[in-house]
Amino acid sequence: MSRPVLPLMLLLAVCILIFFLLNLLLGSVHIPFGSTWNILWGRGDEPVVWQNIILKSRVPQAITALVAGAGLSVGGLQMQTVFRNPLAGPSVLGISSGASLGVAFVVLLSGKLGGIALSKLGYMGEVALSVAAIAGALSVMALIVYVSQKIRGNVTLLIIGVMIGYVASAVIGVLKYFSVEEDIRAYVIWGLGSFSRVSGGQVTIFGYTMAVLLPLSFLLIKTLNLLMLGDNYARNLGLDIKRSRLLVILCSGVLVAIVTAYCGPIMFVGLAVPHLCRGIFNSSDHRVLMPATLLAGAALALSCSLIARMPGFEGALPINSVTALVGAPVVAWVLFRKRHHGTTEE
Repeated sequence: MSRPVLPLMLLLAVCILIFFLLNLLLGSVHIPFGSTWNILWGRGDEPVVWQNIILKSRVPQAITALVAGAGLSVGGLQMQTVFRNPLAGPSVLGISSGASLGVAFVVLLSGKLGGIALSKLGYMGEVALSVAAIAGALSVMALIVYVSQKIRGNVTLLIIGVMIGYVASAVIGVLKYFSVEEDIRAYVIWGLGSFSRVSGGQVTIFGYTMAVLLPLSFLLIKTLNLLMLGDNYARNLGLDIKRSRLLVILCSGVLVAIVTAYCGPIMFVGLAVPHLCRGIFNSSDHRVLMPATLLAGAALALSCSLIARMPGFEGALPINSVTALVGAPVVAWVLFRKRHHGTTEE
């Protein structure tokens, strides 16, 4: 039985608003709500330290979590639809592995060849990481697009993506063996994922880029609904299967590449949120699932960001640990509840 869509969408939007506000209010340093409000609107005479914490740390981190969660969730939904595989996620085609490989080449070889660790370069080091991750992710995506033109089977393409991930992991292992300890530590920290890495002008570029890409992904809603019907039926309705699959893979790949470049490889969100939304809305219609997945992904990422730096923690917990610990029980509950009510999986 279908569920009321608009009230649930509004509930998700309210959750985003609440979690965003909590991300600004809570942390290792307590800042009152009134002071936070004044800082956001440029009113009052609040301490400079508080202004720096809100404007240079908490606001960029909250915006990054919101945008990254939305992007990964939409990318995951597209991958699960085009491959008709419930285990498909944003990293299924090795795009995240490509980003990791790009970062590994820059980070792990900087100390060995350049004589100075990238982690000591400050802002320039962060920019180099982002550029390397984008280059690596887009290189793998270009390879996947080329392969997708040569083969027809989704399963074969899926396997090739997994193999690319294994090759990337092997190369990274070799680079680690020949790298200095400080560079290895910097790479491991990047691999844990973080919403706090994006700051200053980077968050503006990241936000505007995703603000363009996410609405464009909604243009594929009709295509995704047709792909759900199966290749033969969709082809009879006039859909160019090869072109449509290429467009969906490109859209999802670019979303994942950009998020991974700025935040590191964020796991679980893109895999779990589409299942969560199918269970909540009890629908397979992408006119419902696409906006629902975007909102739910943003809300989940904001909640994980909040937990990762709750008061009492020094610094922040690895975001990948938090996303799995928070998301897995929720998705398991939804799937068990779905089964309990007699809903069958296709």
